[in-house]
Amino acid sequence: MSDLLKIENLNYKKNNKAILEDINLNLNSGKIIGLLGENGAGKTTLMRLIAGVNSLPEGVITVDGATKKSEIKQNVSLSDQLGGFNRNTKIGDIVRFYQNVYPDFSESKYLDIAKFLELEDDKRLSALSTGTKGKFIIALALARETKLYLLDEPLSGIDSMSRKKIISSIIRWKDDDSTIIISDHYVTEIASLLDDVIIIKDKTIYQVSSVEAIQEKYHLGVEEYYEQVYEGSVSK
Repeated sequence: MSDLLKIENLNYKKNNKAILEDINLNLNSGKIIGLLGENGAGKTTLMRLIAGVNSLPEGVITVDGATKKSEIKQNVSLSDQLGGFNRNTKIGDIVRFYQNVYPDFSESKYLDIAKFLELEDDKRLSALSTGTKGKFIIALALARETKLYLLDEPLSGIDSMSRKKIISSIIRWKDDDSTIIISDHYVTEIASLLDDVIIIKDKTIYQVSSVEAIQEKYHLGVEEYYEQVYEGSVSK
């Protein structure tokens, strides 16, 4: 494993309101990491800053040695809720769009994932159930051959069977040297995937820890530990 993501002295405000303060982070490659925090904690904002979607007013983000936004975007795949596409757009047309925009988009990898997740190219966005749309979003994100994957709430509002399929696809198509950061409220269901957890609390990173260390020190599962952190029942 080697250093992949480094964040130094990141501060972010929106409408003059502090969202994230004094964010410092250093992550190695080859892991699946849970990004945990209550609603409004800044998880989505942090992912968008890492991916270069939001402008970074203060601080430095380095991904695989790159600090320029254009270079970082080539090393980061952020799950997209597809809000920029017309609801009548066919899945196949969105796939072709991704192929044109992202040189690292692997058609063969996408087809393998799409087959596993039972996606049909002729379906339109408007015809997709919440579960099928979620699976499609994951397929697009994982089909890129890149270093860092950011999966923002991939299980939100999705039925149990679809959640299991998505979790299986994450395990099946993760490269050994890539890193996945996943944020989701279904902490129990993603816990088995995780090597490490990052907890955001009070606008900053409260703790970065391995799952193994949490289990050994506190004798708690990931969800129980996370809940107790927010309740103030445990400390670092």
